[in-house]
Amino acid sequence: MNFNEEYILENDRVILTSLKRDDLDNLVHFSVNEPELWKYSLIQASTPEKMKIYIDKAIEGRNNKNTYAFTVYDKRTNQFAGSTRFYDIQIENATLQLGYTWYGKEFQGTGLNKNCKYLLLQFAFDTLKMERVEFRADNENQRSINAMKSIGCVIEGVLRSNSYKPNGERRDSIVLSILKDEWNNTVKHRLKESQPLTAPTQKAGFGVPKAVL
Repeated sequence: MNFNEEYILENDRVILTSLKRDDLDNLVHFSVNEPELWKYSLIQASTPEKMKIYIDKAIEGRNNKNTYAFTVYDKRTNQFAGSTRFYDIQIENATLQLGYTWYGKEFQGTGLNKNCKYLLLQFAFDTLKMERVEFRADNENQRSINAMKSIGCVIEGVLRSNSYKPNGERRDSIVLSILKDEWNNTVKHRLKESQPLTAPTQKAGFGVPKAVL
């Protein structure tokens, strides 16, 4: 993976572009109007100040070559919808984690997530040649767990009391994954059937309209 590359993944429904500091202007209204989106997140973005830190940490991870974050732009509504990222990227082991995914409420349950996951998983397995993509969530976050299971993730187990929640309580984290063979044999086809999808593209200098705040 080239961390200096400005990857753009796109199909007929969504555009994923590399997260930049300028994207604060496109995403901060979610912090103001929908702070509950980060109820279960280990990295909070529920205020404008926390959103800035959220973006700064993602960019720091990219500079350290272990994270690559994206903004999500919904082509159906011509609006920025949220963010997602690859993290714990281990090129030497051909594994990475996919998470820190959030969408504004109006974009949830619209098929946007499956379009994003198709593009991200295709990029991970077919372009980056990963052997395993891991997902984690708060074990109490049933909505997120159901979404991951719906795209074909396999539950591996629960890490008991493995981290702190934002409120200081201990958190159990559920671990799920998709393996390369599962992607090729079932998951890819399942996601293709769920939405009219096209293959991801990588572009340079694509101009995504700025959100009106």
